[in-house]
Amino acid sequence: MRSFFCAGILSIAFVASVQAEVLIGVAGPMSGANAWPGEQMQRGAELAVMDINTAGGVLGEQVRLLTADDFCDPDQGVAAARKLVSDGAIFVAGHYCSGASIPASSIYEKAGVLMISPASSNPTLTELGRANVFRVIIRDDADGVMDGNYLADNWKGPQIAILHDNTVFGKGLADSTREQLSKRGVTEAIYKSFEPGKSDYSAEIVELQSANIAVLYVGGYQTEMGLLIRAARDRGYNVQLVTGSGVLATEEFGLIAGPAAEGTRFTSFPDPRLNPNALEVIKRFRADGFDPEGYTLLTYAAIQTWAAAVDKAGSLELQAVIVALRENEFTTVIGPIAFDTKGDITTQTPVWYVWKAGTYVPIE
Repeated sequence: MRSFFCAGILSIAFVASVQAEVLIGVAGPMSGANAWPGEQMQRGAELAVMDINTAGGVLGEQVRLLTADDFCDPDQGVAAARKLVSDGAIFVAGHYCSGASIPASSIYEKAGVLMISPASSNPTLTELGRANVFRVIIRDDADGVMDGNYLADNWKGPQIAILHDNTVFGKGLADSTREQLSKRGVTEAIYKSFEPGKSDYSAEIVELQSANIAVLYVGGYQTEMGLLIRAARDRGYNVQLVTGSGVLATEEFGLIAGPAAEGTRFTSFPDPRLNPNALEVIKRFRADGFDPEGYTLLTYAAIQTWAAAVDKAGSLELQAVIVALRENEFTTVIGPIAFDTKGDITTQTPVWYVWKAGTYVPIE
């Protein structure tokens, strides 16, 4: 009888311990062509959770991280969201690809789960008006204005080509840039889509070279852009590659493009590694042999912001946290963050970068 009673107490204690754990998720492309940004997100999320727990957790409870692989795919994004909801996550830092984030956000809305994306930049994500959706990255239309102006200031219409990969992100970015170019009274010579996932883009490059294109603007991801510019340089074709939204803010583009990356220009969010608030966190990443480039610190900041909002709300309840997010400014590793009524950050100021000597640096 005594052993049964003790076992019962131990069982109750175990259940209480489990119940005291707060489950959150990180969702992104943990495999496939965009696995490198996925790893950045995973690393950022893991360290953020570790730091939160070391500081005492949220409202005195420890946080446990769940990971979901969405393959940068709309259907898999929905499946990943459903899995995180089913597993009990109350907050998700994700997703990476806008094409996965947008349908996933509907699942989170219905389930009462908060979502803060560190990477999805297509305007539609927040224009849908879902109160549970936020992001800590600049929108594509902010990049598009800057990119369109840059093209109009430096080239004539017959010299410009705009290609996109027909994804929600890629086409949206290309269209935002094209719209601004049109507002400047410039019409590009070529606007068309290409098929992502190919190993060779020589045919696309031949077409551009035959049309005497001087500048190529691409809406898409780093893998295809690396292959496009490499194919151009292999033909001795010195076309200028330009893009936006930070997909080239990662060593993966440099590894794919090789020396052909030199001179590529792109707009992006300000490099978080240059922010004084991130110094101690960066030291810990680098001590572990990992450089927190790209979306690493944005993911850390998304989770950091959620934890701070929970603290201000004094509650894990969704509506209370939403109110806290909308009414406060948060100190994070990427600088101060405040949100507008749509869930976008209030500072939308992209920065120009250029690939130079094997890395990307801000253009003064």
